[in-house]
Amino acid sequence: MDSYLVLRISHSVPAVLLILGVLVHIAIVWRAKNKGPVVLAQKLRRTCMISLPVFSILAVTLPITGWWLSHLSGRPLSQMWLTISIILMPVLFIFGGLLYGNLSRWQTQLANELETSPRQQAFALLWAVLVLLNLLVTSALMGAKPL
Repeated sequence: MDSYLVLRISHSVPAVLLILGVLVHIAIVWRAKNKGPVVLAQKLRRTCMISLPVFSILAVTLPITGWWLSHLSGRPLSQMWLTISIILMPVLFIFGGLLYGNLSRWQTQLANELETSPRQQAFALLWAVLVLLNLLVTSALMGAKPL
């Protein structure tokens, strides 16, 4: 198998896994929210302890494999679609950090049997949607690149 093809696959798989993972976690937390605070606290703890760090590792691989792909194909890093994608990656980590902080606070409040505000739940949903939107835009930019 050609190394360029392997690199393209190793760049695409984490992007797809990130998008699907965020969608699945939004659905899991939303369903657990209706099942009660104990189930929700357990889901949030697993999300903060396992899923978000794995998603972070997957997201870190994207700029590395993306740079390697552009290097092997001979494309300069100054192309507009590539520059915008590079700029969106720190924004993804900012939104991911805000999501992690919000979910951790929410999980702590549930563990201490405190009432969580609807505003905090709305912010958790907002950060998750912004992470998802950022991933979709970045993937669209990478998919729309000229061959």
